[in-house]
Amino acid sequence: MINHTFPSLSLRGRNLLPIIQGGMGVGVSAHQLAGTVAREGAVGTIASIDLRVHHPDLMERTRRVKERAVIDEANYEALDREVRAAREIAGPGGFLAVNVMKAVDRFPELVKQACESGANAIIMGAGLPFELPELTKGYPDVALIPILSEERGVRAVLKRWMRKGVLPDAIVLEHPRYAGGHLGAPKPEDIDNPKFDFKRVLAEIPKVFEQLKVDPIPLLPAGGINSFQKIKDLFGMGASGVQIGTPFAVTEEGDAHPTFKKVLLEAKPEEIVTFMSTAGLPARAVLTPWLRKYLAREETVRSRANPEKAKCAVWFECLSHCGLKDGNSEAGQFCIDTQLEAAVHGNLEKGLFFRGSEPLPFGDQLRSVHDLLVMLLTGKDPAAA
Repeated sequence: MINHTFPSLSLRGRNLLPIIQGGMGVGVSAHQLAGTVAREGAVGTIASIDLRVHHPDLMERTRRVKERAVIDEANYEALDREVRAAREIAGPGGFLAVNVMKAVDRFPELVKQACESGANAIIMGAGLPFELPELTKGYPDVALIPILSEERGVRAVLKRWMRKGVLPDAIVLEHPRYAGGHLGAPKPEDIDNPKFDFKRVLAEIPKVFEQLKVDPIPLLPAGGINSFQKIKDLFGMGASGVQIGTPFAVTEEGDAHPTFKKVLLEAKPEEIVTFMSTAGLPARAVLTPWLRKYLAREETVRSRANPEKAKCAVWFECLSHCGLKDGNSEAGQFCIDTQLEAAVHGNLEKGLFFRGSEPLPFGDQLRSVHDLLVMLLTGKDPAAA
């Protein structure tokens, strides 16, 4: 266990390092990263979406397959393999979470599979996770952690869950101004809304706890947290821990291709851009050749979107609502699964490389999970000792 001065994060009677490694799909945070983080004593997280990309036999089994059920079963099997492989690395005492996006249409099945495979927690964002207590009813030992962004969403989830006699074990508060991937704001112009600011949200939500007469729930800010000082400041505002994504994606143990890590490590501030994803939400990524070409013609392709002529670029639906599949001109017009799969395999010409907005803790250096945790929790670089 890393020596540090922060209070431990308590989840289901377990005292953990106060850091959750964010779930990053497709396949960026799989068994190797999550297992290593959990072995160090923090919360390691597997992103549940389309994990078959890490399993050549499952990709071959589903190649040219048009039956949705076959592809779904392959992804459930991949998730099971990844959780079990992460457990082998983390050991029985490691705390493993699975991130499931509410925005995908098979989220109930993914939650069930994660629980059956031995996940210690389900983390759910990309939508208000009202159904999560019912989906995990048969798994009372699994911690439930919603990802929200502001006071109103927290209040809505608490009220709905309280009717079922359930409370979150912790709440991740993601700031859309800084996070990578899909952002918790309805439109790009909403990203800088002061209602998302950590200081404001961390002051507002304890008042919600008082009004609803519930004991305090650990609050974990997420987005742009890249240093010991930022974590210290957030604890001073009332946080019980933090969730961190991009800095873990570029560790030695990260599950993505070395080219993926190189792109994120070397991205300049002006190359990190916000745009509308196919999910109908703003997203943040590196301005790679594919994204540059897409954005150059985005206005044209969105103007041509037509629900009556919509086409899906692959043989299955990954999102419940997809701009391409549904012909929705308000959302992106590309297959996000195809582009994220290309990225995790290091395809610079076709990949969509999600990334947070802020500088990385070690600059452009590729370092280990252990070094990253030490740097974040102590402010000291182990390599300089």
